[in-house]
Amino acid sequence: MSALAGAPFWAAASGGTLAVFALLAANLPPRRVIDIEPEPEADEAVDVGALVEAACASVPAALDLPLFLLGRDGSVIFQNRAAERLFGPVPHGAHITARLRSPGILDMVRETMTTGEPNQIEHSERLPSDAVYVVRIAPLARVLPEADGAHYVLSLRDISELRRIDRMRSDFVANASHELRTPLASMRGFIETLQGPAKDDTRARERFLSIMLDQATRMSRLVDDLLSLSRLEVKSHIAPDSIVDLVPLIGKVRDSLAPLAEELGVEIVMDAPQGKVEVAGDPDELVQVFENLMENACKYGQEGKKVEVRIANEPGRPVEVAIRDYGPGIPAEHVPRLTERFYRVNVEASRSRKGTGLGLAIVKHILTRHRARLVVRSQEGQGSEFTVRF
Repeated sequence: MSALAGAPFWAAASGGTLAVFALLAANLPPRRVIDIEPEPEADEAVDVGALVEAACASVPAALDLPLFLLGRDGSVIFQNRAAERLFGPVPHGAHITARLRSPGILDMVRETMTTGEPNQIEHSERLPSDAVYVVRIAPLARVLPEADGAHYVLSLRDISELRRIDRMRSDFVANASHELRTPLASMRGFIETLQGPAKDDTRARERFLSIMLDQATRMSRLVDDLLSLSRLEVKSHIAPDSIVDLVPLIGKVRDSLAPLAEELGVEIVMDAPQGKVEVAGDPDELVQVFENLMENACKYGQEGKKVEVRIANEPGRPVEVAIRDYGPGIPAEHVPRLTERFYRVNVEASRSRKGTGLGLAIVKHILTRHRARLVVRSQEGQGSEFTVRF
């Protein structure tokens, strides 16, 4: 007996749904009846084939991959819930062009219906948002000869996130290369000058060597930050399990930055509750977070002359650490992109303050590992506040 013989879900296709695609139908076990050990009062039997068919019938609807079942003329016989969410409901029997109007997709569908060969293309959507799909069509006859090439499965796999990650990786390599190339070119130029025209110029040699040291230090910071990001990405899915008291930890960070703050003419004011404020975390990584945020507040909020660090531990609310400066603030259009790698509001200002463009990206990765959030509030002319919410 063929896999289709007596299969009620296949028979339902003529009524409109072809409830299970042939991929599922071809693998159904032969229908058989198993006697269950009878209870004292009753004798019962379970129809395993019927149970399997009923379970398989719901599989396409449950998949998160948008699927259409098409007839030989391109009419829609069935669409699952994921396809309905993406394109809206398509009336039974309507042509696929009622929802898909891409010439590339329609040409692919026609080619498969003509040749009987599976096919796929990559399709991009711009509205309502950028999205990229791998659209594939295959005839059911390849799985189930009884289908006689009369039906086709059209699927769409969303690869938008993969493409976004690829772009981020490419941008990251390009930006890192650029950031390293600039100081290397500068150092090479000074070395060539010292070997040539300034070979015997003592004053020029001292000045050039000082600049070269700054450039080498900048490259070292950049490499250190790149390595930190790499290490964080490897363990981003592992939440820390040690307990950290934030009050002494942040106090030590403030003390370590006191010389820098004094040099910049900035006062760091700390407001912490009495007693312990404990969170689950990695102490070294949290030191890196608060060092970065407090150092940025001192450097970029230098005009305000004051940085406030407030630790909040109110009952029934998440623990928060807010770091506020009274500098020039950040224009609203830049705020959503602050944690992107190498993103700078002002490139020259960042480089003059010896920034690598990776500090807030590292903060974001560390907080993600700690299941915490970074909330940024800023208003031009009134300063900025960076809040870590555990």
